[in-house]
Amino acid sequence: MRFSRVSLILAAASTIIPSVSAWGAVGHEIIATVAQMHLHPSVMPILCDILNYKGNCHLAPVAAWADRIRGLPQYRWTGPLHYIGATDDYPSETCAFPGERGWEGRRNINVLSGIRNTTNTLESYMGLRKAGLTTENDEDAAQVALKFLIHFVGDMHMPLHLTGRDRGGNGIKVSFDSRVTNLHSLWDGLLIAKRIRTIPSNYTRPLPLPDVESQLRGTIYDPYIRRVVWEGITGKYEDELDSWLTCPAEPSVQPLQTHWEQWLSWTFGRRIGSWIVGSHLTDGGLNTDDETLCPYHWATPIHALNCQIVFPKALDEPPYNHVSFSGSTDDHACNSSNQSLEVHWLSRPRKNPYLELDTPEYSGAIENAWIVEKLMSQGGIRLAAVLNWLFADMDDSTPLNRTYIL
Repeated sequence: MRFSRVSLILAAASTIIPSVSAWGAVGHEIIATVAQMHLHPSVMPILCDILNYKGNCHLAPVAAWADRIRGLPQYRWTGPLHYIGATDDYPSETCAFPGERGWEGRRNINVLSGIRNTTNTLESYMGLRKAGLTTENDEDAAQVALKFLIHFVGDMHMPLHLTGRDRGGNGIKVSFDSRVTNLHSLWDGLLIAKRIRTIPSNYTRPLPLPDVESQLRGTIYDPYIRRVVWEGITGKYEDELDSWLTCPAEPSVQPLQTHWEQWLSWTFGRRIGSWIVGSHLTDGGLNTDDETLCPYHWATPIHALNCQIVFPKALDEPPYNHVSFSGSTDDHACNSSNQSLEVHWLSRPRKNPYLELDTPEYSGAIENAWIVEKLMSQGGIRLAAVLNWLFADMDDSTPLNRTYIL
């Protein structure tokens, strides 16, 4: 979308206090909404058809589907697809992505491989669809893959989904506004919730941007999306947007291959062949990246935030290193319901022994640097670009404004 500039009078001192019951999976829904604002005109009808929408179609309602179903018996295997962790990674002391000992868990069962695999599934589906050869099973598989892709791109832009330390922060108790929570929940929802509760009141009114307003759904976080778009995507990030989609070219000189490796690459293709013999790629050995789609490359600076700010050094120093680490068994669990956020904000502040992170040095620094807002903006732009690459009819003569394609 090409946005024109008009003056807005900011009432920075004014705030709205939304109902806490509306937050839940807001991060995923914001990313999906931002993505929808940047889709090629030919894409949304295809997505709505795949998702089998009846009536008003929007990506946000399915953005947290993958969290809602992961506890069901038939989907429990998908849990590890929501995150990735390196064996040598222990922020803030060490930041390895992946380091000498590689990745934790089973090979190719992680969020970055999930993005690559769902993309491949949808690419194959579109080939069948264009040829008129899809079956009911193909349609069902495409719907599931699309829901997972929307979700996994969101997960990739949450730093704690990129580290295995203490189950992505779920096992680290902290204090926020004198209320006990854990580090994962803080980043998964509470930082966003605080921003929504303190949004300047001018963003409760529509922006002069029809392409934005037409994609909003009347949610409690619409004002926050307006601010992210106006001050971020069309403001401070405007000159960065294209760079968010770049992927590094393959090295011009590849390591020498044995005859066996050459045969595998010729027979199965470079990606599968390198997976069999051990990757020579520059994507952490995951075989997820190429010159068009590169989730590992995109995730690398997001992971670095874990050492830069997400894990305060004080967590590993007295007295907090003796009290902050719980025995929780939640494996990178995310809050996709409203309950835990509601309990947090409605509970009474109490003195507790955990590190307080609602401080100028921590949450204040995150707010001032717009870290969360930039992550969600990147997630939305990248998701839109992937969906445009998969589904856009580039022969469509519909005029384009700001549409991003890989």
